[in-house]
Amino acid sequence: MRFFARRGRRALFFWPAALLCAGLCGAPTSRAASEIPHLEKRGAATQLIVDGEPWLILGAELRGTASSTLVNMSTIWPELERLNLNTVLLALGWDWIEPEEGRFDFSLVDGLIDAARKHHQRIVFLWFGTWKNGISSFAPAWVKRDQRRFARARLQNGRSVEILSPFSSAALEADTRAYVALMQHLKAVDDRHTVLMMQMQNEVGLNGDSRDRGAAGEKAFAAAVPAELMQYLGAHKAHLSPELARHWADAGSKSRGTWTQVFGEGPITDDLFMAWSYARYLNHVSAAGKAVYPLPVFTNTALAEIWSKRTHPYPAGGPQYYLLDVWKAGAPSIDFNSPDVYAPNFDEIVANFHRDDNPLFIPESAADAHGIANAFFAIGAHAAIGYSPFGIDDTAWLINFRPDKGTPGTEDFDNTPLAKGYSVLHNLAPVILAHQASGAIGAAWLNKAKPSQDIVLGDYTLKVELRRSTRDQGFLSELGYGLAVALGANEFLIAGSDVQVTFQPRTPGPAIAGIADAEVGRFEDGHWVATRKVNGDDILLNYKLAEQAEINQSGSGLRFLPGPPVIQRVTLYRYD
Repeated sequence: MRFFARRGRRALFFWPAALLCAGLCGAPTSRAASEIPHLEKRGAATQLIVDGEPWLILGAELRGTASSTLVNMSTIWPELERLNLNTVLLALGWDWIEPEEGRFDFSLVDGLIDAARKHHQRIVFLWFGTWKNGISSFAPAWVKRDQRRFARARLQNGRSVEILSPFSSAALEADTRAYVALMQHLKAVDDRHTVLMMQMQNEVGLNGDSRDRGAAGEKAFAAAVPAELMQYLGAHKAHLSPELARHWADAGSKSRGTWTQVFGEGPITDDLFMAWSYARYLNHVSAAGKAVYPLPVFTNTALAEIWSKRTHPYPAGGPQYYLLDVWKAGAPSIDFNSPDVYAPNFDEIVANFHRDDNPLFIPESAADAHGIANAFFAIGAHAAIGYSPFGIDDTAWLINFRPDKGTPGTEDFDNTPLAKGYSVLHNLAPVILAHQASGAIGAAWLNKAKPSQDIVLGDYTLKVELRRSTRDQGFLSELGYGLAVALGANEFLIAGSDVQVTFQPRTPGPAIAGIADAEVGRFEDGHWVATRKVNGDDILLNYKLAEQAEINQSGSGLRFLPGPPVIQRVTLYRYD
């Protein structure tokens, strides 16, 4: 897939046109214009395929009601282009398309698709149907008013809340009809595949209690655990999440019985019960939509502490990582379950959600410098389908991790961490997508609690560390990240910020890796263009060469300074 041309000491890497376009181009290729966007296992990665080629989502999600009118969106679209996005995540409220039962109005949908095309964006629609953040605030007024027909969830105190019950067959039927109508419309109007995927509801889970205490919920809880769930757990017993496996074993590992007989008494069993109930509901809606137009479907999760560490209530039954097995059993029509990550331990969270049967996508997270670190790590270390920070129509999110409402924003979109970071990821997208499939890619995500990480690629171990001062090895930067690609036996492409990278051979031969050639650069029209040679003080990381030789290091490596990420290409040689 890679071709070489030599001009003096500079290597030019040429990429086939189709691969160069992958994840970047807005118009479909002619040979695959009829292909619906879909997920496909390609080598070591599951990738989103759009118009026949892999697509890397460099996205952002707008706040919930930003997309409720075309008037409001008219001022936002130009800003999205300046942030170097290729995909925008837009809410689509049930009440926005079916204001009266049976009367559908898709003018908003058509307007959003048309504007996205004009501004060179693709769309992931977020279906705010029965639930948004676990609450039924986006259900149409005609649903909200008819509590007799559309049953509400009831709490332990006997009171109902503004949450439609997952045991309401009327709500399920109405939501499904609306979603199917939407998918029928997308199939009819979106011949250019502007819409890539669908998020099913938003952060589902019961707020206020560990389970729904309404009549239908109580009846279901008293019944036997469904055979489909028990069969799945039995078939996957060796691979269940440790938390679920432990809880089941502590209750006796029974293969049949009621929920309390199989899993014991208490809120953990309630959580499992609600997870199954929500999964079956979402599966029904998703499967009906896919029967019409099979776009990929995913969920997003409001994260909670694991059972053993829980200190406060949270919406019960959502697709937490330790409940993924219940969701996989109950909702096979949902392609993957995604975490919304605002916690500081991003690396641990994505590792929990990324499984062989659950490819990684981040629909909500930070948009500042921390967010770009997250994006590089998820894409490089976990073959993520893409990354999407939340709320960027409030531009304070572009410069703050989680700003308070009213925090001043910015109009300098071009120089935000998101725009700068996405510019580099755009440039690398063909390389990233090719090497996600081959498995020759890795990434590091670092802070003072985790100042270094080893990446094993090909014949070398790459040690990525927070950048140190050359003269004062005790100095450490605050946040750093790097994404590395093995281009050949002794060649690497590395992009990052505020880190340093050294190399250790893993195969027989001379023990020390030296830098034969290193450049800063970028890809232009599919080939590598060096913008600066780096050598001498640029690559010398530690002047104590005798000490470095004792540990089989040259004292040199790649240095990435603070600020926007840059790309460096390095060729290594070995010596004793």
